[in-house]
Amino acid sequence: MPDAPAPAGPPVRRSRLVLAAVLGLVALFGLWWAVRRPSLTRTWAVDQSVLPAVTFAGDTVTIEGVRNFRWTSATAFTPAWDTRTYDLSQVTSAWYVLVPFSDRWRGPAHAFVSFGFADGRYLAVSVEARRELGETYGVFTGMLRHFELIYVVGDERDLIGRRAVYDDDAVFLYPIKGDPAGFRAVLTAMLERANQLRTRPEWYNTLTNNCTLNLVRHVNALVPGKVPLSWRIAFPGYSDEVVHRVGLIDSTGSMAEQRARFQINDRARAALDSAEFSARIRE
Repeated sequence: MPDAPAPAGPPVRRSRLVLAAVLGLVALFGLWWAVRRPSLTRTWAVDQSVLPAVTFAGDTVTIEGVRNFRWTSATAFTPAWDTRTYDLSQVTSAWYVLVPFSDRWRGPAHAFVSFGFADGRYLAVSVEARRELGETYGVFTGMLRHFELIYVVGDERDLIGRRAVYDDDAVFLYPIKGDPAGFRAVLTAMLERANQLRTRPEWYNTLTNNCTLNLVRHVNALVPGKVPLSWRIAFPGYSDEVVHRVGLIDSTGSMAEQRARFQINDRARAALDSAEFSARIRE
C-alpha cells in the first residue's frame, strides 16, 4: 500500500498566505481604483483654484478666469483673474513652450502652448495636474488618480514669466509653423476642452492624460498623424526633437541651435516688469 502524501509544511502554508495577502491587496486596489471619481469641489491650490469659463459668439470668445498673477518668487504672488475677449479671426501665431526640469536628463518636463493675435496680445493655455492646497506634483502619484486635470488659461507674464525667472528651469519658446486657420482650430478645441472640465472633471495621468499627450491629440485631431507617438512624447523634455523633426518648429538649423536660439530665460528676467513682456521675450 503506497504511503500517504506528507502534509504541507510551514513554508508551503506561508507561501499560500503571502499569495492570498497579495491577491487581497490587488483586489482592494482595484476596488478603490474603480470607485474613485474626479471632483470639482476640493480645496484647491490658489493658482489652480479657478477653472476658466468660455463663451463663444461667432468669431468672438469671452474667457472668464484668465489667470494674471504677479509673481515675486516661486511661491509668492498677487492673485488675479481677468475676463478677456478675443477675436478668433485675428489669431496669427502659435508658440510651443517647453520647460525641462533637469539639465542632466531632459525627460521630465512641462509643455504648453501660447497663441498670438493681430493686436499684439498673447494667450497661453497650459494642461496641468490640478493640485489641492499644500500638495506638490509627483510623477508617480500622477499615475494613481491623485490629481484632476485642469486647463490653465493665462497671461504669458504669469505662465511663462514665473517659470523662466523664479523656477530655476530652462524655458524654451519655439515658433510653430502653420497657418492661422489651423492655430485658431487648435485654440478653439483647447478652450472647448477647458470648458468641458467645468462639468465633467477628469483624472490627470502622468502616462495617458498629461500635458504633452493632450497637445498631441489636439494637433492630430486637426491633422491626423501629424505628430507621431514616440518615446520622446512620453519624456516631454525631448518633445522639441519631435516637433522639430516633423517640421512644426518654424526655423532651420540643428536641435542644439534651436535650443540655444529659443531659450528665453535672460530675456524674461529683463522684461518681467514690462507691459511689453511678450514682445520682448521674442526679440
